Amino acid sequence: YTIGVFIRACTFGLQQYVEKNGFKSVVLGLSGGIDSALVAAIAVDALGAQNVQAVMMPSPYTHPHSLDDAKQCADMLGVRYHTIDITPMMRAFAAAFAPLMAGTEPDITEENIQARIRGSVVMGLSNKFGWLALSTGNKSENAVGYATLYGDMCGGFNPIKDIYKTDVFKLCQWRNTQGMAVPPRIISKPPSAELRPDQQDTDSLPPYDVLDGILKCFIEGDLNVAQTAQQGYDVDTVK
Repeated sequence: YTIGVFIRACTFGLQQYVEKNGFKSVVLGLSGGIDSALVAAIAVDALGAQNVQAVMMPSPYTHPHSLDDAKQCADMLGVRYHTIDITPMMRAFAAAFAPLMAGTEPDITEENIQARIRGSVVMGLSNKFGWLALSTGNKSENAVGYATLYGDMCGGFNPIKDIYKTDVFKLCQWRNTQGMAVPPRIISKPPSAELRPDQQDTDSLPPYDVLDGILKCFIEGDLNVAQTAQQGYDVDTVK
């Protein structure tokens, strides 16, 4: 199959789900990252820009480039763009947890709280205005648990849930040949969840070309650890 077929299938799936379930508009968090940019482009192609709402939810860890990239992506696609700063909500959670968490060091707990705040914001907008909430995690992240339950996994539909991260890049590049939709910097910069200072996905995961190759062995090939390592991957990385 060609990349064009992949993206058209994602677009058709979203369009059918939205129409058959009686929705008219969708909402998604637009972070300045590549996954949400692709979902926004698919949503516009499926439903029209007038039916897509994008919300940027910056935190103290959001890079200024991400703010610029998200706004540029929204402008390219012609979607309604909103900003809700989650910093006050982060402070409120920290204050509420302080008596129980005193003496502990920040870790993935605080990172997941940020994602859950964002999930609550998107679901709140969905409930208030009847917009279907779209989640934006790719297959690679979901397969290895690099996602937050009740956070970035919140939503009624995920158009790229079956798309590996390496294919997300390819889909964005192909979509731009049909009309610019994803700012070039979103495609070229290292992926980051931006939940702590200077975070990159490769802090926790192998490079995506390696990860996706291993996942395809497991998921599509039904290979075990030894068989996957025999495909040329380091056995400790496979484990």
